Amino acid sequence: MVFEPIWGTIIGMYLFLAGLGGGAYASATYLRLRKPECVHLIRYGRVIAPITVIVGLCLLMVDATAGFHNPLRFVLLLTNFGSVMTWGVVFLAVFTIIALIVVIMDLLGKGRKIPVWLDVFGAVMGICVCVYTGCLLGVAKTFPLWNNPLLPILFLVSAVSTGMAAMLLVSIFRAPKEFDAAVKFKKFHFWLPIAELVLVAAMLFIVANNAQSAGYASVMNLLAGNCAVAFWLVFILVGLVLPTIMEMKMLFFSTKKEEESKSGHMVSGFADLGLLIGGCALRLLVLAAAMPITIAQPWM
Repeated sequence: MVFEPIWGTIIGMYLFLAGLGGGAYASATYLRLRKPECVHLIRYGRVIAPITVIVGLCLLMVDATAGFHNPLRFVLLLTNFGSVMTWGVVFLAVFTIIALIVVIMDLLGKGRKIPVWLDVFGAVMGICVCVYTGCLLGVAKTFPLWNNPLLPILFLVSAVSTGMAAMLLVSIFRAPKEFDAAVKFKKFHFWLPIAELVLVAAMLFIVANNAQSAGYASVMNLLAGNCAVAFWLVFILVGLVLPTIMEMKMLFFSTKKEEESKSGHMVSGFADLGLLIGGCALRLLVLAAAMPITIAQPWM
């Protein structure tokens, strides 16, 4: 018996947007604690978070076909706390409510009155959402590419990276002075694609050496099969390597004047855009390359 993947592009976009939203909120909270004067940059993270998560949830309902006609099916998930999906619903619901409350308070001009504990709790829920997107795939034990312990960590790192990239990309156009001032924030962000690349290499090595041949087949599908062009060109080159090279040049090999110039901002903007493309490509490729384990059943 062969279990084929039932999740496609829509679920891949949902995983990407949910992770991006959680990562953006966690990054905004980190920035509030470390550099609170970057009020606009923090606000952008707070605005991005609920919008992307809500759009992702709408995509999830579309994929569920009957989601809009029978929303009770999602409520019934709360009756089984032994399920990863149930915990996902809890994390998403709590996170979305907190994110909406915080962004409304911020836009009403009460950003400084937002309790720190509320921001921190929202960030914790955001991180839980990021990790959940990897755990959700891990439940499908028949797919070795999904069922491995590094996938939730990889999705977490990627989610924070894309969340920060979205914030920085918006700030280049809307708050360039704050973008220039957030040097430590950008340097922290610089290391995330490198960590992501290491995690991808480690995960593929582990999966390829899995006892099941389906694991090796999934890895070869990414490296030299149907997904190879997208993997090497879109994810690795555009989504990781080029952004890292561009940011390395701007952060470590450029003068302050060059870094803060319009051309410097454009280089950083293209780097952040590349990271967003790479983050989306990662989820789509992980879904597309999965090969199921074939289970032989005796004739009854």
